[in-house]
Formats: sequence, C-alpha cells, structure tokens
Amino acid sequence: MIRALTGYSTRNPWKVITLWVVLGLSLALLSPMLLARVTQSQTGDFLPKSYDSAAALRIAEENFGMKPDATTVTVLVARTDGQALTAADQQRVEAEAAKLAQRRVVMPRKDDEPAFLVPDRSQTPRVAPAMVAPDRGFELLSVELTGNAAAEGVQGVYRAFRDATRAQFADAGMRTGFTGGLADAVDTADSHRTAATVGSALVMGLIVLLNVLVFRSVAAALLPLLAVAMIGSAAGGAVAVAATLTGLKLDAGTPGLVSVVLLGIGVDYLLFLLFRFREHLRARPEQPAREAAAQVTARVGTAITSAALTIVAAFATLGVASFGQFRSLGPAIAVAVLVMLLGSLTMMPALLAACGRGMFWPSRSLRRQPDEGFAARFGTLVARRPLPMLLAALALLGALAAGMTGIRMDYGLGGAGDRTPAAATAAEISRTLPAGVSDPTSVYVVTTDGTTLTPGRLDGLSHALTQVEGVGKTGGTVLNGDRRAARIDLYLTADPQSRRARDLASGPVRAAVAAHTPAGTSAHVGGTAAIFADISTAVDHDLTIVFPVAAALIALILLLLLRSLLAPLVLMLSVGLGFAATLGAATLLFQHGLGEPGVSFTLPLVLFLFVVALGTDYNILITDRIREEMQRPGPPRAAVARAVRHTTPAIATAGLVLAGSFATLAATPGSEQVAFALTLGILLSAVVLSLVLVPAVAALLGRALWWPLRPARHHHRAEPAPEPYRVPVP
Repeated sequence: MIRALTGYSTRNPWKVITLWVVLGLSLALLSPMLLARVTQSQTGDFLPKSYDSAAALRIAEENFGMKPDATTVTVLVARTDGQALTAADQQRVEAEAAKLAQRRVVMPRKDDEPAFLVPDRSQTPRVAPAMVAPDRGFELLSVELTGNAAAEGVQGVYRAFRDATRAQFADAGMRTGFTGGLADAVDTADSHRTAATVGSALVMGLIVLLNVLVFRSVAAALLPLLAVAMIGSAAGGAVAVAATLTGLKLDAGTPGLVSVVLLGIGVDYLLFLLFRFREHLRARPEQPAREAAAQVTARVGTAITSAALTIVAAFATLGVASFGQFRSLGPAIAVAVLVMLLGSLTMMPALLAACGRGMFWPSRSLRRQPDEGFAARFGTLVARRPLPMLLAALALLGALAAGMTGIRMDYGLGGAGDRTPAAATAAEISRTLPAGVSDPTSVYVVTTDGTTLTPGRLDGLSHALTQVEGVGKTGGTVLNGDRRAARIDLYLTADPQSRRARDLASGPVRAAVAAHTPAGTSAHVGGTAAIFADISTAVDHDLTIVFPVAAALIALILLLLLRSLLAPLVLMLSVGLGFAATLGAATLLFQHGLGEPGVSFTLPLVLFLFVVALGTDYNILITDRIREEMQRPGPPRAAVARAVRHTTPAIATAGLVLAGSFATLAATPGSEQVAFALTLGILLSAVVLSLVLVPAVAALLGRALWWPLRPARHHHRAEPAPEPYRVPVP
C-alpha cells in the first residue's frame, strides 16, 4: 500500500501536487463556517449527564430559559467622581441599560472575509440590572450574549458591545468596568496578541533558518512550509467535515491545537524524507532523481506510517474518556494526522520527484560526501561508551522525574491573573460584595411527586445554605412559570474559578443540599465552580483508563513494526521516563518554583499523549535505522554509530522544529504550562531518548535487541551501502 502510494506520486508528481493544492484551498475556505457549527458552547456540556452539574444545566435550560450557548458579562457602572450613586443616578443607569438591551450589536468583519463563509454572530444582548453595592459605590448590570467565549466571532461582538457601552455611559458621566469569563478571555487575548504574532513569525523563521543552515537550499527551506500549510489546510477542513457528518462537538481551542500539531509533525516527516533523499543522491549520483525519490519514500514511508499511526492510536484512546472535551479532541487530531500521513505519502514524494536534485539548489553538497562532523563523533561516542551515556541519560531523567513529588492538579481556567482590566473590575466588586456575585453557584430544585413548589417549602434548604461557611450571600427563591422548578443563587466569598470555590460547591454546598432537600423534590448544584469540580472528577477517572489503553496500542504498533519483543519494551520504557521527567520538570517550575496552585489538570493527559506519541516518532526513526544498519556486515556497535551519524541531523532538526511549534502556545492565554512541558518533552524525546538512551541500549544489547528475531547480515539492494566507516570497539 505504501509503495503503491509513493510510487504513483513519484510517477505523476504534478497531478498529485495540483490535487492537493485544489483540495487544500477548497477546504480552507469552507472550514471556518463548518467549524463554527460544530463548536461546543459551554464547558459543562462536555460532562456526562450523570454528573450533578450537568443535571443542573439541563434544568436551567428546560425550566428557566437559559440558552445552552449563553455567556454572561457583568458590567460595573459608577460615578466618575467616586461619589455614591444617587436615586437619580440609578434611574439613569437603568435607562441606559434599557437602551443597550434594544440595540443590536453588529459583528465586525474583515474586509477580505466573504460574508457567506463567516457565521454572523451579530445579536441583541439581554441586559438587566443585577444589584447595587451596599455602599452604593456602583451598580452591576448582567449582560447575556450567545456563543462560545473562546470563539473569535463572539469575542468580536463583545468588543463592539464593550466599546459602545463605555462610550454611552461616558456621555452620561459614568465610568464602566467589565468582568466575567468572556471579558477576561478577551482582555487576556488582547494582551497576548502581539506575543502570538511575534511567536508565530519566529517559528516560521526558525523553520526556514534551520533548513537553510542544514540544506543550504532555497527550495528545501521554503517547500516544507508550503507543503505542510497546504496539507494542514486540507486536514483542518477534513476535521470540520468529519465533525459535521458525525455530529461530534469540538472545543473552541481544538482547531488551534490541531494546527500546531500538524505544523510540527508535517515538517518532521518532510525533514525525514529530505535528509534520506539527500543521503541517497550522494551515494548514487548517477541514479535518476524520480527513481531515487520512489525508493527513498517507499523505505522511509514505512517508518513515517508507523509513527503517524502511533499518534492516531494514542489519541483514538480518548474515545473511551468520559469528559467530552477529551473525547472530541481524540478523533479530531486522529483525522488530521491521517490526512497529514496521506499527504506525507503522496504530496511530499511528488515534490521530491518534481524538484529532483533542484530541491537542494544552490548547494553543491550532493557532489561530495560530507566530512566527519559532530554527528559522526557523537555516534562514535555513544557506540564506544554506551554504559556511561546510558547512566547519564537516566540520571538526568530521574532527577527531573523526582520533581513530581507532591504534585497537585489545578482546575483553574488560567489566564493573565490580576493583570487584565476584567480582573481589576472583579477585584473592585469583591471589596464590597462576595467574589462570586458575578458568577453565582446555583441550586436547582424540581418536583418529583407532581406537586408545585412554594418559597415556603424551600425555606429550610435556603436557610441551610446561608449557614454554609464560604457562602457570602444567597439570592431569593425564584420559581419557574409552572412552579415545578426553583432556583436559589449562592454568592460565594471565593473566586468561582478558584480551588476553594470548587471545594465549597462539591463539598459543603452539596452536603447541605443533600441533607435539606424537601421530600418529593430533587436538587442539583450548578455554576462554574460546580462544573469544574465535576470536571476534576471526570478527568481523574479518565486518566486511569486512557493511560494504559494508549500504552497498549502504542506497544502493539511497535511490536508489528519492529517484529521484536524486547525492542518495543525498550522504547516504551524510554518514553515513559521521558513523560515522567517532563511532568516533573513542569511541577518543579510552576508549582514549586513559581508558587502556582498546581499543574493544569489537562497537562498529564495531553503531555502523555503528545510526548509518548510524538516522541515515539523519533524512537521509531532511530530504531528502524539501527535495524537496517545491523543487517549489514560488521559489529553491532559500528551499526549503532552509523545509525546515529545518519539520523542525528534529521532528528535534531525535526525536534527543534516541533519544539518551536509547541513553544508558540505560550502566547495563548492559560497555555503556558502546556507550552513549556510539550517543548521540553519533545526536546528530551529527540535528544536524550532517541539519540542517547535508545542507541546506548542498542549498543549494549547488540543484535539481541531484536529478540526473538535477529536482523540477517546482508546488504539491502534498495539502498546503497554507506561509505566505509569504522568505530573502534573495545
């Protein structure tokens, strides 16, 4: 199958390239519209229905008209002179609020965006007075917009509403402040906008610079980016189409993560091909370029396919997760990687065949064998002294892994902390009102015996909730139209996104509800704090399932590829050490060093999947080359030295590119931990695991690494024998 794809592509390069260009451009145009339709609006919607906060969401939607995609912004209105609001001031505030509630906010759109491809988020917000501060220093307005707070279109609508509101109240002599999840997300995104732009430009520059330094070629520097961009556009569109056809709901952050993954692995695979293509052309200068491209891509295509399927298998295991955000991320990345794999086996071979030796113009490196350089000396070192190199690698990984001691999970939403205007507004509110006033924890009660509810029937529950330590204030009992459901809002003294608020909602508040719910009714606790408390439970459950299933699938793929029992075990143990070391380093830096509450709750799972799956790519490449070299005559350590010599440039360059891609996530609000951990994890996988630990073990075990089968000692006909290269073996 692999040889058929690569063979057809190298025989018909321009047909294949044209097809990918058309496909990439078409899906790139359609994907924004399709993605908008399959994006989930609320984090709580990803929870299984059995969770308490998910049940509360359903009651709110069915009985109180809460929109499933609603997002709330709290507006603070105060006098510019700092004086208390008078009765006339309060009337003016409420009159201006009524005007805002009748004004449609038009979604801003770029001039070059076709209207039919971009979903129109324009809407008329629901604006209502919420409460006045006890000292009458300000009044709060509750504003309801629809759409995911992470969606760019919704954020654009909020900016337009914020600016209009600010100007309108300024004309009335009032100042305004805005807070809430959407306000904080927009403020944080705006503060990181320049960093994100610069970061993306730096990654593009890094890829081009590395390729120029390595290949001394214009085409080799630019074509990887162009090819990966085209295949990545098709892959992003394929994810949107697949989600539309299957009804899968995606998190708003999934497309961005998919793009980063595709950039990294796409450039990796093309670099693997380019390095092997150049090596092949140097050894056989008389061979036609298309024939060489066919042979190289067929040979390397096997390793690339195994590497890609490892990633697919790892992320496919997220299908067994209970938390929907994980469950949707897995298929999305799996589909995107499969498309990138198809592009790696078709468009990339076609590019090599179409460009031929011109791929490396104007470099003259094809005309001569390279001098013995760092890679050769490094390969000699690993082969001659495998035990000290192995012990050094284990010592480094063990020291970093020790950082996991005392690790805690942080279920906060991340962001820019106290540096945003939204955070400053929230702090101003919390000085006179409970911190949770802009995002209450709500208790929903429904009848189960067919009777109706009255406020008096719920007095006992309401009183018990006021006695819970950490509940600063309770709202009145609100009944729905048929009086079969009720809502009691709780304003916690803790920030709704803090661990203390989650502990309150999942502990004392739910305990009070369970103990004082009237007979003939059922009650559920909802709100941000309750949702994230349930998410923490779901994630803890998923970690115990996904880890072993993913490890088993990856081990199976390695077993089929390497046809050995011992080699897959070595690779799995090495990537396990890499995972532990990376998580330990993140814990050392963020929890112990910077004093954060803990590591992000998604970090262990995302890190496991990315570092184990993507890091295995490099292990597969080096192990496959070691086996190939061991099939040639000579001692095993000489084979290890040759394998390290030939793969070090490819693995080092690919690792830097992928690490640089992940580093750009640091410009995304709340993703600093993920960016650091993935960047470090990929560097450890590429340098320490693939170029030191695995080759050192191979040098120590020799051909026994392939037990129960051992590579036969013969020359490959498909590949030329390398130039003579001997390693002194003690």
